[in-house]
Amino acid sequence: MKLNVGVLGGGSWGTTVASLTSKNSATMIWARNIETVTEINEQHTNSKYLPNATLHKRLRASSSIKETVQNAAVIVLGIPSQSFRKVLLEAQPYIRPWVPIISLSKGIEMETNLRMTEIIKEILPGHPAGVLTGPNLAKEIHFGKAAAAVIAMVDKTIARKLQSVFNSGLFRVYTNNDVIGCELGGALKNIMAIATGMGDGIDAGENTRSALITRGLSELTRLGVAMGGKRRTFAGLTGMGDLVATCSSSKSRNHHVGYQLGKGKTLDEVIAEMNEVAEGVKTAKVVMELSKKYHVEMPISREVYKVLYEGNTVANAFKSLLNIDVGSEEEPG
Repeated sequence: MKLNVGVLGGGSWGTTVASLTSKNSATMIWARNIETVTEINEQHTNSKYLPNATLHKRLRASSSIKETVQNAAVIVLGIPSQSFRKVLLEAQPYIRPWVPIISLSKGIEMETNLRMTEIIKEILPGHPAGVLTGPNLAKEIHFGKAAAAVIAMVDKTIARKLQSVFNSGLFRVYTNNDVIGCELGGALKNIMAIATGMGDGIDAGENTRSALITRGLSELTRLGVAMGGKRRTFAGLTGMGDLVATCSSSKSRNHHVGYQLGKGKTLDEVIAEMNEVAEGVKTAKVVMELSKKYHVEMPISREVYKVLYEGNTVANAFKSLLNIDVGSEEEPG
């Protein structure tokens, strides 16, 4: 039986996922902008977020959250993490009982420090909550480049059922029941992408980028395990895989932020020029709190935070990293 899918969020990734699921199931996507809704329905495009891309012809769009979710057997939220709760609360009255809710967001809520699946469980207790995550650059996937993702849910049976909703040709979807690890890998790697972007912006070199990626993996793994994730998860698609893709690609929003900071722009200038959210900017604040709470040293994240919020320069951030005592790679630090 094919499941009706309701997707909330008309950005690049939400639109890409909605176009993919349209190949397998009847899918409706919600977007706030009525012009975007009209464009998707009439031209099968979303030129603001996916220039030159043609969406699946069966994908329908609506500006009504009620219309999008009321008949859905699966609901997907492609909403930035800091707006996630608000949109889910708007949708709550129209969601049928026990419908699975899948997050596409790679961030952590400020103030509460909650992951998106924790917000789902808080607002919609009893609904299976999961996350679709991995090394997924929306524009590449939409233009037919091969990619792999993970659907992470505690219930393996539901996760396997949803594989058939998201699997599509060159887009391969695996399952994992380590929701904590998969979700944290997706959120924490964005900070490392800002760091590598800063390095690329000041032309620090490929050796430096490689060191930041590998030490960044060690850093996010330490915090992820401390918070309940499984160490092996961070060596997979949602950890190392997502980290490499985001830290190495000019298509990455977070890498773009770091790169522009490295080129001398202020954070306000960089954000003003973007039409989508770079999750790592807000997540950097949350991670400093989590680092303190779980007693985990996160030197790269700390230097990114200082550049973003304390007026430190990119050059000084890299000098600080070089002054950290060098221990054994086998040790946790």
